[in-house]
Amino acid sequence: MKAGGIELGEGGKSSTSRSGVNKGVSVLDFIFRILAFIGTLGSAIAMVTTNETLPFFTRFFQFRAEYDDLPTFTFFVVANAIVSGYLLLSLPFSIFHIVRSSAQRTRMILIFFDMVMLALLTAGASAAAAIVYLAHKGNARVNWLAICQQFNSFCQRTSGSLIGSFAGIILLALLIMLLGVALARRP
Repeated sequence: MKAGGIELGEGGKSSTSRSGVNKGVSVLDFIFRILAFIGTLGSAIAMVTTNETLPFFTRFFQFRAEYDDLPTFTFFVVANAIVSGYLLLSLPFSIFHIVRSSAQRTRMILIFFDMVMLALLTAGASAAAAIVYLAHKGNARVNWLAICQQFNSFCQRTSGSLIGSFAGIILLALLIMLLGVALARRP
């Protein structure tokens, strides 16, 4: 249907306004991908560089806490590194969607991989959060002592590294919703 030289789609909306909305969604998608990349990469780097050494009686006998002492933290680092690598590699697709707002297949591919990355990141961050909670609170029933009274710097850095990862989870969920909106609004 045409009205004043502009082709109207369903419900009388112009195809140019739909294309403009998809372009805006694509720009927001690009920004969210950059922010999620920064958050997940920062989390991985913060966790990898986390360590603390405490002297015990003499300086030759010391207690040391590092991220790789716990396999859960290693999984957290690997999950964040994989997701940040994926987000970096997905940026060209996001730029492609800004240029060609009508692209549908690549959006469907991105939704699939975004969901996989969301699951991986959620698993890594949740597992690490459980260990950080035990480090702070301990568990008297099973005789696990809280170590954060002794390894305060270690616990603060591990807790801080969780922030970027959970921000990445929120941003990936928003990315999936944005791509769904863009797919639903076919120009």
